[in-house]
Amino acid sequence: DVQLQASGGGLVQPGGSVRLSCAASGLAGLGYDGYCISWFRQAPGKKREGVSIINTVGSTYYGDSVKGRFTISSDIAKNTVWMQMDSLSPEDTAIYYCAARASIYCSFTTPYDYWGLGTLVTVSS
Repeated sequence: DVQLQASGGGLVQPGGSVRLSCAASGLAGLGYDGYCISWFRQAPGKKREGVSIINTVGSTYYGDSVKGRFTISSDIAKNTVWMQMDSLSPEDTAIYYCAARASIYCSFTTPYDYWGLGTLVTVSS
């Protein structure tokens, strides 16, 4: 079965950085040719927002609010995705979730097949 585990959240100062990880197990055994791993976030009282996407052929995509500050990367052999988050502001405070879709064609609005539990990032002084 597929399991996604997000980790790495915590308290960070404004202007600081944090690196999140998503460990995805079971995807390679499903028999499809490729997939996407995406990060979403949700803050209290706000709509869920797409953050970043990476697929197994190396394409990446970022939401406008994080473009230039966040970087998604992956190690396919380890089934691990990282997201480096720099220049953080209080507006980045949210629970961050990783999700997987059984396709290399993904956006923030396409359905995702698997979701992990989130990790909380709090940006505050």
